[in-house]
Formats: sequence, structure tokens, C-alpha cells
Amino acid sequence: MSSNIKGIIGTPPTALTADNRLDGAIFQKLVDFLIRHGVNALALPMHVGESLNLAVDERRELARLAVEAAAGRVPVLIHTGLPGTDEVIALSRHAQSIGAWGVVVITPYYWQPPRAALVDHFAAVASALDIRMLAYNSPQLGVSITPDILKELIERCPNFVGLKDASFDMEYFIEACRVTSEARPGFAVFSGMEYLLSSMPVGGAGAFSFFGLAPRLVKSLYDACAARDYEQALPLQYKMSHLRSILKAGSPGTVKAAMEIMGRPLGPIRRPLQAVSVERRAQIHAQLEKLGILQTEPHGW
Repeated sequence: MSSNIKGIIGTPPTALTADNRLDGAIFQKLVDFLIRHGVNALALPMHVGESLNLAVDERRELARLAVEAAAGRVPVLIHTGLPGTDEVIALSRHAQSIGAWGVVVITPYYWQPPRAALVDHFAAVASALDIRMLAYNSPQLGVSITPDILKELIERCPNFVGLKDASFDMEYFIEACRVTSEARPGFAVFSGMEYLLSSMPVGGAGAFSFFGLAPRLVKSLYDACAARDYEQALPLQYKMSHLRSILKAGSPGTVKAAMEIMGRPLGPIRRPLQAVSVERRAQIHAQLEKLGILQTEPHGW
């Protein structure tokens, strides 16, 4: 099964009402905004979407809202990661039932399964589905999807088509690209953030991105890397890295604050995450202005 996916995978934050419920109307407005501004696919709810703070029923509803709003314009991947394999399968089957293009499955968190159990986890999910599966490598959670595991999963699972790598380890990323390209041409390895200038020249397919904040910057960076115009890409990559450094501490609350500054408010953030203070919001506003984001990116919906 071919992945047929590359480019920028937008990871929308989760819109919430003032009384802490899902705001379906605003969330679908955000999905439409991302697609109209050039995102190549969507993946949700990722950690920037507060996935760990959402009930399973809320995750199902977000998946349904996203597929409905996308209306076939771009592939929609549903993040179905949970600590237990059976729960992941149930959530993934729901994603399949509503018409999702595929699922994203993170390594089981809290548990640190040995190699055989980790392979079984991903193979069990893939074999339960007819749609595509991407794995999510996040070694800071305790286990890593090593290149040899990627190769074994490709051999066992025809619908295993891609990887999101959040290791930020170039040795690992290059090996993952090398091993998977040999085992399954077209297998897509994505950077977990918008480090496109370092990842695409060695075989990366693109990046997962909080695209909704600065879509013009992200798209320009991807286009320059895809065209192998690295001279043009370098200052864009530096600007993207600077933007990430502004928002890293306190994310995803800082991302929601920045989205509000850009005229696309998404509501509050859920505990135990903390809302951005008035002073911090003013700092973010000043930094976005200094970086040129306020002047060059779209405002409002």
C-alpha cells in the first residue's frame, strides 16, 4: 500500500469553549483554514492538540469533525495513540469507520515494552485495519522504534507507510530514511517539527507542523527545500527555528496565545497545562512582530 503522502502535515490545536467543551464549529473553521492555506494533510489530535487531556469520546468527535470538514480535500490522519494496544485498535477502527485516510500510533507511553512487545503492538494495530498506519517515534517517552524494527514492521505490515520522528537525532533520522527506502520505496519519514532543511536533503518527506500560525513561512520553507534551493531555505529555516524557540516554553498554551494574536482564537487550555499570563502574551506579541510574523502572515480566518 503506497503512502502517497508528503509535505506539510498540519497538526491543529483543539478548540475549546469558555466552559471547557469542544468547540466543533471553530475547530472545523481551523481545519478549513489550514487546507485553504496549503497544508498537504492533517493529523490530530497530536500533543499540540492536547491529546492527553481529551476523553476518548472527545477524540472520536474531533476525528469525525476533521474528516467532515476536510471533505476529501486532503488526507486526514487520526492520532490514536494510547498506552494499551486494545484501546489503540478500538480508536483506530473508529477512525477507519468515519473515513480517515490513516492513523498515527505513538509508542506506548508509561509502559516501556521490550522489543518483541513493541513490534507486536504496532503489528497488531496495523493488522486490525484496512487503512494506513504511521508510527510515531518519541524516544523521550522511554522506547524507540529502531531502524531494524521499522524494517520488520514493513515486512509484516503492508499498510505501514510512514513514520513521524520526534527524536531530533540526525543519525537516527538518516538511518530510518536509508533502511525504509530500501525496504519499501515511497515509505514516508517525517520530521516531528519543521526542521526541513536538515531532514529533506537526506530523504525526509516533510514535517508535522503547527502550520496554522504561520502558513506562508512553513510553505515557503518546504517549497525551497523541495526545489533544493538551500540558499533560499536557510534564512527561512532560521526564522522557523526562531519562531519555535519563542513558543517552546509553555506550549501548547503559547501556541494558542499566538493563534489568538493572529486573529484565530481557539479558546482556553486544559489543566494541568497553564494559560499564558497577560505579561507573557505581550512578550509573544512583541516577538512575533519583531520576527515579522504579524506583518507577513494572514490574520483572521
